Amino acid sequence: MTTMSTERTALRSPSTVAGARQATRAFLEALGRPAIGREQADTVVLVVSELVTNALRHGGGAYTLRLSAHPSCIEVAVEDPSPRMPRMRAPDLVDGTGGFGWHMVDDLSLATVVTPGPGSGKTVRALLPR
Repeated sequence: MTTMSTERTALRSPSTVAGARQATRAFLEALGRPAIGREQADTVVLVVSELVTNALRHGGGAYTLRLSAHPSCIEVAVEDPSPRMPRMRAPDLVDGTGGFGWHMVDDLSLATVVTPGPGSGKTVRALLPR
């Protein structure tokens, strides 16, 4: 199977996370059927949504999203300008300030890797089953 990839860059706006989800769905649909099941596609979209939200909220307000299809997995890579690494934190059940996303991404992924950028920033990668 051929590796297919697409790239999307966006700045903070009300539709940035929605745009990332839409671009991800289009990428997955372009793979054809039965390249990825509906449940797996929904999981990829959810992970993209969480990683892009984290990049916008904690990573400086800009991101680059890269999606790649490999024979056994989909690779989601989100790059942002902040050198601050993601961290697990206890979910806030009282004030609703978050803490759920990184746990969810880590639990849904086959693997997660955070790579520091050459000057600053980082790339967060998640490998998801097809």
